[in-house]
Amino acid sequence: MTDRSEAILPTFDDVIVAHERIKPYIHRTPVLTSRFMNELTGAKLFFKCENFQKAGAFKVRGASNAVFGLSEAEAAKGVATHSSGNHALSLSYAAGQRGIPCHVVMPNTAPEAKKAAVRGYGGLITECEPSTSSREAVFAEVQSRTGANFVHPYNDPRVIAGQATCSRELLEQVEGLEAIIAPIGGGGMISGCCLTLSRLAPKMEIYAAEPEQADDAYRSFKAGRIIADDAPVTVADGLKVPLKENTWHFVSRYVTDILTASEEEIIEAMKLTWQRMKIVMEPSCAVPLATILKNPATFRGKRVGVIITGGNVDLDKLPWMNG
Repeated sequence: MTDRSEAILPTFDDVIVAHERIKPYIHRTPVLTSRFMNELTGAKLFFKCENFQKAGAFKVRGASNAVFGLSEAEAAKGVATHSSGNHALSLSYAAGQRGIPCHVVMPNTAPEAKKAAVRGYGGLITECEPSTSSREAVFAEVQSRTGANFVHPYNDPRVIAGQATCSRELLEQVEGLEAIIAPIGGGGMISGCCLTLSRLAPKMEIYAAEPEQADDAYRSFKAGRIIADDAPVTVADGLKVPLKENTWHFVSRYVTDILTASEEEIIEAMKLTWQRMKIVMEPSCAVPLATILKNPATFRGKRVGVIITGGNVDLDKLPWMNG
């Protein structure tokens, strides 16, 4: 079974094809604004709400592009992936829409809400230890046993092209953006932003936001090479994975800067968004706002697109509970 993540890098033509392919299976998500947030930050913020997306996260874009781009012969064996949550449930959703099996390796520490969502969409879960090495070893066994098509959570060209449709929509919805900011873990969303903006808005600043306690992308960016952590610990559970070759290609060439925030700053930004904007978002999605609040001079006076990447939260374990 070939690993599609080893294929050539996606182009903007792939983004256009992906957008048409996935339109029946995704939402064109809304853009929200907040006078309070604008006054607080000194910027004009436009929140692209992928927490309202199918399966509750932007990752359904890339997953749907991969699933519906398979030939009938490939699809018959199903798809497989490893994921801490949102890619797992997004791929399970897309596979369910096509009527094919989806095998998922998830860390045993993944939020129960995400595990339940994967099972709800028909995904078949195999658990692993919460480290990159364990995840990859267990996945190798699952793929060998099933022969399923590997859809990498972010290093797959089909996935990157799908994620790029989010920033393409944002440009259509908001005129005159000067900067865009999104969380970075493995880099699929940011790579998609780079792919779209390098073609449609090449002068736009592209910022990535990362937890201080899982800052391998920040350190990679400063060092000029990929630096990977095996098992970082952060409340932003969707941002624990390292960059890979395909995402590093885009990050290293097009990203303006990578900004970091502490655990306390992330939780406060998440709480603030819930309170003021009345929307459910994950800790990972609060990192961009946390870094904007931390670096006001960088964004002051600018029209900034902020991608809220998902809303799959364990409501019984909110990070501001119990101290």
